[in-house]
Amino acid sequence: MAQQGSGGNVLAAICSFFIPGLGQLVQGRILPAIIFFVATAGLYATVVAWFIGVIVHIWAIVDAARYKGT
Repeated sequence: MAQQGSGGNVLAAICSFFIPGLGQLVQGRILPAIIFFVATAGLYATVVAWFIGVIVHIWAIVDAARYKGT
């Protein structure tokens, strides 16, 4: 599996930058991918809580970059 800081994690982080959860999907983690995508999209759609969506989006990027595998 990919180690932290490996090319796979960098690619996953870049994918999550553009679409939240896509990096997790690239890593084969389907449930976290769905959760990050739905949560971020839902929060971005809410006018009052869009800034929380930004935080969740950043969290998705960092999560993809730091994933160590099993």
